[in-house]
Amino acid sequence: MEKDFIEELRWRGMLQDLMPGAEELLHKEKVTAYVGIDPTADSLHIGHLVSIMMLKHLQECGHKPLALVGGATGMIGDPSGKSQERVLLTEDILRHNVECIKKQLSKFLDFDSSEPNAAELVNNYDWMKDYTFLAFIRDIGKHITVNYMMAKDSVKKRFSGAAGTDGMSFTEFTYQLVQGNDFLHLYKTKGCKLQMGGSDQWGNITTGTELIRRTEGAEAYGLTCPLITKADGGKFGKTESGNVWLDPAKTSPYKFYQFWLNCSDEDTSRYIRIFTLKTREEIEALEKQHKEAPHLRVLQKALAEDLTVRVHSQKDYEAAVEASEILFGKSTTAALRKLDTETFLSVFEGVPCSEVAASEFNGETSLVDLLSDKTGIFASKSEVRRALKENSLSINKEKATEQTPVNRDMLLNDAYVLVQKGKKNYFLIHAK
Repeated sequence: MEKDFIEELRWRGMLQDLMPGAEELLHKEKVTAYVGIDPTADSLHIGHLVSIMMLKHLQECGHKPLALVGGATGMIGDPSGKSQERVLLTEDILRHNVECIKKQLSKFLDFDSSEPNAAELVNNYDWMKDYTFLAFIRDIGKHITVNYMMAKDSVKKRFSGAAGTDGMSFTEFTYQLVQGNDFLHLYKTKGCKLQMGGSDQWGNITTGTELIRRTEGAEAYGLTCPLITKADGGKFGKTESGNVWLDPAKTSPYKFYQFWLNCSDEDTSRYIRIFTLKTREEIEALEKQHKEAPHLRVLQKALAEDLTVRVHSQKDYEAAVEASEILFGKSTTAALRKLDTETFLSVFEGVPCSEVAASEFNGETSLVDLLSDKTGIFASKSEVRRALKENSLSINKEKATEQTPVNRDMLLNDAYVLVQKGKKNYFLIHAK
């Protein structure tokens, strides 16, 4: 028996607003529904995952998902939740971004199936590019009053001159009409009766349902999910270095894995419901295990594995786990040598680093000199010798002796040496 889409969203904590009649419609027929994504970058970030997972559950429940990339709306910028107007993008950049986003979406949605509910990617630039301004204000603008548009929260906040806002341009004011027209177009061409999105989209979604009602005399529906927050009130998906992206060139698989691994217990309980396809029984079993031994972070590990494998690959996940273990002593020189430079530097981010001329790695510099005079890792040569005597000094995860040769073979990725004093004190040497 196919799962009930609304029930699925409910128990996962993914349902906020639901228009009357939407649940009945989903019980009655196979529904085509869409989510809009603004292609403002050439990668999605984890903030997009909630609406993508809504489309995934929709497809799993037998309905048809449409992912709309806003090639046209991306040229305007959605004012919802924003206090400043966005920088507008060129057509070429938008086209490139759309291509990249489709590749990422295909890791979640089935675009290739011969089933009637195969996912489709649509771009609103395709139907907006030929619209003239006069035709748009005649065909669409006349159906929605300015009073109706002004009543939306996203517009009201910007018009009220709230602190940190700078008013609203006509361009942004018309955004809800353009998005409403998308819904109307998809209703007429694809039989799409449902639009989904984050709760900040409710105003734009209802403009679309109103436009369909006034132009077609038909009912269409909206559904939103809560905006994801962190238990401590911090913004979800943001780290000190910015967004957590799905593109490995922007956020390495190791950093991506670490993001989920480091979530609090409270957040992980919510995230594992929202971002994975695990069943209620599987999640409850994991939570029980986690409660019995919280220090093992069973829940975080399950979440991090599921998402790293889905977004990247099994191989990337295994490499991320191996890299994570390096800091906890369970590692070897061979494991270190397998890390690419980016992952290596991610693992040892924040570790003190000394720069040394590459010419020192000539087989003639002694280890004692390298670690004292050349780098200052130790205050004196006698301190280095004491550490060597106590067997508490490792180079690239191997115990060092006074005879350990300082040559090119010592360099990881032809540039780095990892020095470890005792169990937890790490230092890097960068040969330049």
